[in-house]
Amino acid sequence: MSTLRPALLTDHYELTMISAALRDGTADRRCVFEVFTRRLPTGRRYGVVAGTGRLVELIRDFRFDADEVDFLRRTGVVDEQAAAWLRDYRFTGDVHGYAEGELFFPGSPILTVSGGFAECVVLETLVLSVLNHDCAVAAAAARMVTAARGRTLIEMGSRRAHEEAAVAAARAAYLAGFRFTSNLAAGQRYGIPTAGTAAHAFTLLHDDERAAFASQVATLGKDTTLLVDTYDITQGIRNAIAVAGPELRAIRIDSGDLAVIAQQSRELLDSLGATETKIIVSGDLDEYSIAALAAEPVDMYGAGTSVVTGSGAPTAGLVYKLVEVDERAVVKRSEQKATIGGRKVAVRRHKPTGTATEEVIVPQGEPERQPNDRLLQRPLLTGGEPVELPTLDESREHLRQCLISIPWEGLKLSAGDPAVPVTVVPANRAGKS
Repeated sequence: MSTLRPALLTDHYELTMISAALRDGTADRRCVFEVFTRRLPTGRRYGVVAGTGRLVELIRDFRFDADEVDFLRRTGVVDEQAAAWLRDYRFTGDVHGYAEGELFFPGSPILTVSGGFAECVVLETLVLSVLNHDCAVAAAAARMVTAARGRTLIEMGSRRAHEEAAVAAARAAYLAGFRFTSNLAAGQRYGIPTAGTAAHAFTLLHDDERAAFASQVATLGKDTTLLVDTYDITQGIRNAIAVAGPELRAIRIDSGDLAVIAQQSRELLDSLGATETKIIVSGDLDEYSIAALAAEPVDMYGAGTSVVTGSGAPTAGLVYKLVEVDERAVVKRSEQKATIGGRKVAVRRHKPTGTATEEVIVPQGEPERQPNDRLLQRPLLTGGEPVELPTLDESREHLRQCLISIPWEGLKLSAGDPAVPVTVVPANRAGKS
């Protein structure tokens, strides 16, 4: 369980609105908020829903303790009426959303929060903090998985992120198809397989490279990975095989021209009889550098900074907007930030072969279902309590199937249109796109 106190993820302006709404009597008006993005990050053709498995627990546990309420009252953030409301707060509304591991596109209503105005608006920062981070990491990781073409990926970016973000990033990367993480907290909390090897510091600690390798092999056996580029890579490989023998599981290379070095390393390993020893490469890898190594004899990739920072898109650009009040659609008309009013229902259309062709969204209505349509929203919380959700491994498989379903052009790393077009259809025309 996260050590994060969810109520601390509340923005000042949310409490300002709650105080005013309580005073004027609008705090309990039935409202619907939706989470969506107006556009995908530059160069991206799809987004990945991630973080909902974490979010439902955070919403369930969202409370303000006495010290927090006293701080808010003492500093004038809230008045006494709002302070009393916060002391008793628990979310009692409903949350529906796209499944974790689902793909999304501009306008996709990936999360719908319904309930009283105050109880829903106080969740805005929490919801966006979780989803903007985890969706960004998962989308970057999914692109790396595609670029790796079935080769193993290890998430190793904990040192490039906030300590809690590092655990969440490891979870999102695993959801996207990474096989391992080096983050032990993520391994304990979410059951993600962990992997790692010694750093250069361990080699430098010893009087020579062979002594460092001998110590590691004596402790962990030959089923370990030796880091061979502290000094000279060629001699490092020779030392590794001399110490561990040709049964050594893997070597890791963390620097240099990886394409050239991987070829040379494979040839050297084979000449030393270590034909089954794997080559792991790391060092500022992103989806583009991974794709560039597709033809090289690389068995595993270790990705760090790029994956935990969204590989150039550290936020998914999601927003949390009010779309309905007392069953009446409401819209924001600001230039370039206009919204579509009304609670949305979304389906993904597919060919009989399973290829996705379109996402159809209907405000305040139901789409006319066609063969091979898949309804995208599902209950996440009912009456403030989480429903039974798929496991992380089930969500991981769901994403794998979603990526198989989109047209192959949607998997390209180059810029282009969203992989699946989105059509908003008025309720009286639903199904007649």
